[in-house]
Amino acid sequence: MTNPLANSIHARDIAAVLHPYTHARRHLETGPHIMERGRGIEVVDDAGNTFLEGASALWCASLGFGNERLARVAYEAMRQIGYYHVFRGASNEHAINLCEHLLSIAPVPMSKVLLQCSGSEANDSALKLVWYHWNAQDRPEKRKIISRRDSYHGSTVATICLTGIPSFHTGFGMPYSDFLYTSCPHYYRDHIEGETEEQFSTRMAEELEALILREGPDTIGAFWADPIQGGGAGALPPPAGYFDKIQAVLRKYDILMVADEVICGFGRTGQMWGSQTCGVEPDIVTCAKALSAAMQPISAVLMNERIFQSILVQSDRLGSFVHGFTYAGHPVASAVALETLRIYEEMDLVRRVQALEPVFLGALAELKSHPLVGDVSGRGLMAGVELVRDKATRSSFAPDVKPGERVDAQARRHGLILRATANRVAIAPPLVITESEIHVLVARLRAALDDVAADLGL
Repeated sequence: MTNPLANSIHARDIAAVLHPYTHARRHLETGPHIMERGRGIEVVDDAGNTFLEGASALWCASLGFGNERLARVAYEAMRQIGYYHVFRGASNEHAINLCEHLLSIAPVPMSKVLLQCSGSEANDSALKLVWYHWNAQDRPEKRKIISRRDSYHGSTVATICLTGIPSFHTGFGMPYSDFLYTSCPHYYRDHIEGETEEQFSTRMAEELEALILREGPDTIGAFWADPIQGGGAGALPPPAGYFDKIQAVLRKYDILMVADEVICGFGRTGQMWGSQTCGVEPDIVTCAKALSAAMQPISAVLMNERIFQSILVQSDRLGSFVHGFTYAGHPVASAVALETLRIYEEMDLVRRVQALEPVFLGALAELKSHPLVGDVSGRGLMAGVELVRDKATRSSFAPDVKPGERVDAQARRHGLILRATANRVAIAPPLVITESEIHVLVARLRAALDDVAADLGL
């Protein structure tokens, strides 16, 4: 690797750019890691080093990097109109076509689509829709929202409160009131000796019901969950029976179910939607990332007829549905997203992921014998490797050891980019990965694990 400070572009970055989720002071010393180009599942940095992108960048580069077909679609949409909005009844054909298509493939029957620009915006908008709905029903007291610890739902003021990671709140004076958290359903880490997954799920549902009763069922508006818990938990699938039991509690107390499909949507889990994989029947779905294969910033909120009827009621009362963002329904982003969905259909994406799933999960499962690895779990092309200090007790390393960061750093030395949390490494490669490339990915991950184990004296 070259000295980042010796290259002018690195110096310019340090002088001008504030990076999200980055140690600001350390960045002044280390500088950025600049990617110059990509093709397929690989990216190349400005020093000429090639990396297999095992995390699809930020879970989103589902078709890999560089795509001439989508570039042409974007170019033609820019030439045709470039931009128009969807405010005050205006529209454009690309946005209309995309919304129609999303409704046709929704995991459960949905009524309308609200286009937005990012996953955070989609969840933020869905949160407003929950409150809007209960206000329309003359039940404004149903304002509290329950999400799960170690969940990630965005970075806006509202969605960072939905996010159940305390370190993301520190320094911002978050979370605000009305946001509640129930346990992350991490069976491997948190099950009681002898407890089955079904029994563990029952305990999770009982904990949720106890929280609802303690707060008052008439004060709870919605429960928020990604079908497979992504960002904070590290690609953690639910234990057996989890969502069946959770949704029974929600229905008992008339609490909306919101499925955050920002990571899980569009084939990642082996079905078109994570909700289908995990048995979720949502009132509202949020999606982004793979919606455009990350080639354009776009997201969507799908709502059922119950929610839309409340919007009609409020429009009558208030004169307008007063919510939106300037670039929502952008014709270029909408055109690229629709073409992305067509590509998924042409490549029979869901069946492709289903065929690769046993290869992917099987190769990763072989890592269970490694001294650092306690468990491997996942669905489709989305999995997490649990890092433990002691396999017998399932105990974690001390916080200052940071095994996830260590594995991530060593993986980069071996030409692999991962997604690391404190004690778990997530793998979610582009959905165009081949069987042979899966084996290369796992071999590089094993080499990184070996390096860290040797460093820790295991």
